[in-house]
Amino acid sequence: MLKISHSLPLMVLFLVGTFLVKAQNAETLRFNSSGEYKILQLTDIHINLDEGIRVEGIETAGKVIDIEKPDLVVLTGDIATDGNPASTYDAFEKLFKEKKLPWVVTFGNHDSSADMKRKEVAAYLARLKNCLNVKEDDTDGENNFAMPVYGKDNEQKALLYFMDSQEYSTLKPLVGGWGWFTHNQVEWYRQKAAELKKEHNGKVLPALAFFHIPLPEYYAAWSNKKIKAIGTRKEKECAPEINTGMFAAMLECGDVMGTFVGHDHYNDYIGVHYGIALAYGRTTKYGKGRKHPLPGGRVIVLKEGQRGFTTWIREVTGKKLQESQYPESFLPKNK
Repeated sequence: MLKISHSLPLMVLFLVGTFLVKAQNAETLRFNSSGEYKILQLTDIHINLDEGIRVEGIETAGKVIDIEKPDLVVLTGDIATDGNPASTYDAFEKLFKEKKLPWVVTFGNHDSSADMKRKEVAAYLARLKNCLNVKEDDTDGENNFAMPVYGKDNEQKALLYFMDSQEYSTLKPLVGGWGWFTHNQVEWYRQKAAELKKEHNGKVLPALAFFHIPLPEYYAAWSNKKIKAIGTRKEKECAPEINTGMFAAMLECGDVMGTFVGHDHYNDYIGVHYGIALAYGRTTKYGKGRKHPLPGGRVIVLKEGQRGFTTWIREVTGKKLQESQYPESFLPKNK
């Protein structure tokens, strides 16, 4: 049992208490009896409950959840973008509690636009019982962490990375545009991958990575002439102008099979670049005009003991689109 001295500052006591509560509420991710683990990615909902803006996003999430019955929901950024984000996250916590689902949030560029700072939102999420968000204090950003998925033998069989892809360029006015992973984060990923490889006696667990802003390599996946991407691209990729090497690190470490992002509301494709699947989710908010797709989410199903996954888009109408298997659907076609 941890003994706490009464001489410790109140803030330290608070942080220790928060850690203990989070540890007690920690969810063990586990493949089901059929050897599958289903993830539902929802993204770019842009809700403001206080002003009644896009409140239907929570209902949309509930409908897609009822259709798919996932094991985990991942919100990949730009979720509560105005007003009091606590109200929005409380509503999601209520939804996921009713559905008996764990959930994770990776921050987007707009998740600091509301009344709470990014750090405050991260701390608030960490206190919600069903939310699995934590923060490793030695990394930049507010939610970089990894969680294993266990198999029937109680051994780790797969790995999920969750990362904060930052907000906007920190080199303005010289460099504009969107934020990028810092070198600190790239090194954190490298160390985490190396530690896990060592723990498993040199074996690399199949892994997926979730964040908000697409990597600069996404366009290369879309324009790959040997392996055709699956899905739609209706806008230019809004990737950062600076490439700090996260994709190269993933390629070298060899664990990440695919990355899943949001940010670009009109893109929902999945393509492959040097063997790694680079995928968008489906925006979970209603938009205006023909260009905007119907809201929904991306589903990813891992299979225990296999280095691969099945994925598709599920619209709120119930329609299933763009089903593919990695790697089978993305092997070079022989002439």
